[in-house]
Amino acid sequence: MPSDKHRDTAAAILPLVGGPDNVTSIAHCMTRLRIGLRDRSLVDDAALRELPGVLGLVEDDTYQIVLGPGAVARVTPAFEALVAAARQDSPAAPAAAPAAPVTADGLAARGAALRADRKARNATPVKLALRRIANIFVPLIPALIGCGIIAGLNGLLANAGLLPTLVPALAAIASGFLSLIAVFVGYNTAKEFGGTPVLGGAVAAIIVFPGVAKIDAFGQHLTPGQGGVLGALAAALLAVCVEKWCRTWVPEALDNLVTPTVTVLTAGLATLFGLMFLAGEIAAAIGAFAGWLLHAGGALAGLVLGGLFLPLVMLGLHQALIPIHTTLIEQSGYTVLLPILAMAGAGQVGAALAVYCRLPRNRSLRTVIKSALPAGFLGVGEPLIYGVSLPLGRPFVTACAGGAAGGAFVGLFNQLGSVFGSTAIGPSGWALFPLLDGHSGMGTTAAIYAGGLAVGYLVGFAATWFFGFTDRMLADLNTDGGKDPATAPPANTPAMA
Repeated sequence: MPSDKHRDTAAAILPLVGGPDNVTSIAHCMTRLRIGLRDRSLVDDAALRELPGVLGLVEDDTYQIVLGPGAVARVTPAFEALVAAARQDSPAAPAAAPAAPVTADGLAARGAALRADRKARNATPVKLALRRIANIFVPLIPALIGCGIIAGLNGLLANAGLLPTLVPALAAIASGFLSLIAVFVGYNTAKEFGGTPVLGGAVAAIIVFPGVAKIDAFGQHLTPGQGGVLGALAAALLAVCVEKWCRTWVPEALDNLVTPTVTVLTAGLATLFGLMFLAGEIAAAIGAFAGWLLHAGGALAGLVLGGLFLPLVMLGLHQALIPIHTTLIEQSGYTVLLPILAMAGAGQVGAALAVYCRLPRNRSLRTVIKSALPAGFLGVGEPLIYGVSLPLGRPFVTACAGGAAGGAFVGLFNQLGSVFGSTAIGPSGWALFPLLDGHSGMGTTAAIYAGGLAVGYLVGFAATWFFGFTDRMLADLNTDGGKDPATAPPANTPAMA
């Protein structure tokens, strides 16, 4: 149950987003409360930024309030309860409010909202598909994190020869979820695309059923789990299509009998005699490519991946990597990509520290940085991105340079044979240490990752110190009344649209 603090945060947010009648949808991911709005102009951005629990604001297809991991999972249900209670108290449609006076500022705000809305609509085809895929996998992240940490603890105990009677139990706890992750993916896929969730889960369960080993497809025996989450995703999507097709011709009196049967039978046969094999080949190719990329590309591959990840986070496209991470974890027990991508957060922290040191008189900005740095060290980058580096412009580029340097460091050691990764997805920064696993032992793996973080911090700091500000920016910002980057127009902002 949410604490008083989280209920107070939810209660403070509600009027600032236009009240319950302005809210059309409520959801959350790992760090953000995502709110659908009827009228964007009713939102008070400045007041929201001042709330103690709010770490940043992001505008996309939904209005996103960055609250941080843990907090968002507690504030969201409190916010939902407040909206539901307010609507219960006033079930009738509210009377139309008197028209507000038309002002230049109001027109400008509405025009900006319309332009942002049009821009979002123009980007819909690709971004919407990526968001829907993310909506399938994001709810699974807490279980992946918990099981990943337990798997790491179990590995330490097994290697040290401690508590031998507990090791098999921990192995079962850590592996149980991963052995059935296809079922959860199938369930969430059907739910996301408008089908019956349990039918998506039923079709995806075929993939992990041990009896599939007796079935021949494409001249070879199938293997339980073949195709993994990609096969489950495809199977559930097919099930949704079959189910919707059935609804168009099956009489209502027979719907409960015919539609589920035809859906499971048709999608199940297609899964066994096509999708499992094809998805298995794609999953194998993803694993082989990731291994080849770091083995052959090494430092160069790490530099590109680490340098480009912050722009992906800024655009919300980093969620598209979740199925790839999950596939790699299914195959080898860890994803080699996540420790490299986590270096982007290190570059961001280094850049923020340089901004803090370069602007000793700007109390407002230094306060923002001090409050956001703890989350940044733990891998939550949005407060620093949207509150500091991106509005300033040049420090965002220098933060990317720090991420590229850290990624190159980790990529180089992968190329030299110290291959390692994360047993779960979600955390980064210091929070990733308990999830590290690799071929070279925990000590070496942790040392390489720590070295990458240090390189990211140092290069991000140095690049921002020397190249993050023009003389004009320093003159404008390094004062007691310096511009707040969260509200001031950015200087030399890179084009990221």
